[in-house]
Amino acid sequence: MNKEYAVGIDIGGTHITTAIIDVKNMQLLALSLHKESFDSNLPVDQVMSIWEKGIQTSIKNSKVENIMGLSVCMPGPFDYENGICWIKDQSKYEHFYGLNVRYLFQGTLNLTSDFPILFENDAVCFGKGEVYKDARNLSKKVMAITLGTGLGACFIDKGVSVAAGESVPADGEIYNLAFKESIAEDYVSARGLIKRYKALTGNAVTNGLELFNLAKDGDNNAIKAFNEMGENLADIVIPWLKKFNADSFIIGGKIANASEFFLEDFSKKIKEAGIEINISISKDNEAAALIGAVSLLYTA
Repeated sequence: MNKEYAVGIDIGGTHITTAIIDVKNMQLLALSLHKESFDSNLPVDQVMSIWEKGIQTSIKNSKVENIMGLSVCMPGPFDYENGICWIKDQSKYEHFYGLNVRYLFQGTLNLTSDFPILFENDAVCFGKGEVYKDARNLSKKVMAITLGTGLGACFIDKGVSVAAGESVPADGEIYNLAFKESIAEDYVSARGLIKRYKALTGNAVTNGLELFNLAKDGDNNAIKAFNEMGENLADIVIPWLKKFNADSFIIGGKIANASEFFLEDFSKKIKEAGIEINISISKDNEAAALIGAVSLLYTA
């Protein structure tokens, strides 16, 4: 490896976070960390312009001249090997369905076809980053989830992502598991919280942050929505924590910041199921995802 720096990119439903990562030491250059919020349902060229701004800002602020590659955390469904977006009917990236995002990056950033641009599931990036941040996790079985506009998950055994076999759900995903009247993500996600709050009160909120602020202000129905989400999350993951025989369960994503309103309910159900496991809330979601993304280049 001739060059030691890469761009780590974490793309969510409402944001892009970028940073330059020292690949050899798996460390984030703090001055390079940059975040842009945006509407992912904007036309493709407008979204790509925002992504380019984030990447160029990180490179400029890092003062690093040579970049060895881009490594991108993307929500699914997505063809990570070929770079094709298959997100549909999820209230995000409505214009990206079927597009090759690798080609979009090449065109927008004027990159050659052989410049490394790698993609991985955002939850897998987060989980790998958490493992790299704490060397003790390299010898363990870790299940990590991301709570945000969607519900992401990954299963990591001794630092290696597991996405097939009887011990994990198909593709290592839990968002699409059958749950109650539909699928897991309809109950455990920002939209699940918003939908539940409206059912309880008849009032609409625009996003998860607004609901979190209501809960902090003592709104009992907002608190109840989070409580119930914690219970639902436990019901969803309990069978897979048992099958995978996980040692650790790590929660990340924007909604993890509201753990004071759902973690107790989640942990209670886990304990009632007879599962002994280390449960933790990520203290730095963004750094974990970015480091995890760039680990793909380190091991490629």
